[in-house]
Amino acid sequence: MIESFSQSYPEAREKFLNAARKAGAHLSQYVLDQAGPDGGSLSTDVAFVGPADASSVLVTISGTHGVEGFFGSGTQVEWLTRGEASLLKDKPIAALHIHAINPYGFAWLRRTNEGNVDINRNWIDFNSPLPGNDLYDELAADLCPVDWSPETQAQTGARILAWIARHNNDTGIYQAAVSGGQWKHPHGLFYGGTGITWSRQTLTDILTNTLGKATKVCVLDFHTGLGPYGYAEPIIGRARDDPAFPRVSAWIGGGGKSLVGDSVSAKIKGDSLTAIPALLPHAEVDTVALECGIRPVTEVAQALRADAWLHAHGDPLSQEAKPIKAMIRAAFHSDDPFWQGMALGQGLAACRAALGRLNGPGP
Repeated sequence: MIESFSQSYPEAREKFLNAARKAGAHLSQYVLDQAGPDGGSLSTDVAFVGPADASSVLVTISGTHGVEGFFGSGTQVEWLTRGEASLLKDKPIAALHIHAINPYGFAWLRRTNEGNVDINRNWIDFNSPLPGNDLYDELAADLCPVDWSPETQAQTGARILAWIARHNNDTGIYQAAVSGGQWKHPHGLFYGGTGITWSRQTLTDILTNTLGKATKVCVLDFHTGLGPYGYAEPIIGRARDDPAFPRVSAWIGGGGKSLVGDSVSAKIKGDSLTAIPALLPHAEVDTVALECGIRPVTEVAQALRADAWLHAHGDPLSQEAKPIKAMIRAAFHSDDPFWQGMALGQGLAACRAALGRLNGPGP
């Protein structure tokens, strides 16, 4: 295992804080009123490097999807440890590293938060009617059954395959139905919640309170679970016909895909990438997610189903939880040094590319 990576949330947090202190970062902490599986406290920690009134700021976010936080945390720790902050010297540029924005999910090895809410489906207007997802409704009972016996897994799996067959064996329709977001089944997958979560509010507070003087902001949000092994696809939070898409593509690279239509992700509602720019109307904001693949999507889906059952109907601290937690960790993180090296290299390269954009001409 590469030193910047960790085995658990407490270890990742300790490495982040130590690296930030050594880099001379200003640290702040946002404590969640929940405990980890070891009874320890949970928090989002923020490291700010550079001038407080910087006009250009690199923002990195780890742990939006909890268990996916190892990739982002490892990149943040490596950035701080290897002296990347020296690239900011004597420039009006700062770096804002937000560690474990969903600390509950990171600590409990869940993609979701303490209320089973997917943070990246929570950025909707809750003063308006909640979005519907009729296709998910058709699958809901089989995706997250109340029983997780081998017999139930076989039966529900067969019914899911039959549903896909009825839709011309189009797995794209299935992926969109399941992962696009739903706001009706609180124990289900990709649940967007019924109100603003702690993580969404905390991220809003961090960005608005810290970046009030910024005019250029590049946001990198680190994710895992989709795509080829070790490849971190850059997903731009803009439609291809958005005038800002070419600007973001110019610095993140030609491999950048649009979140709206052609990325490894399905089209989703309530994501932070498209919501963040509105929080900073005074700034030119570019948002990119790095989505790094590990396991086949079928294994990822099964791990998510098992974990949803465990927290809705089982005991996450029991013996039966251990193989499920091992399965979901393996779906979203790898201890293979080869994978870690690939992920880390791409994560650092994206940070360098963003700094190039922030240091370039323009507003």
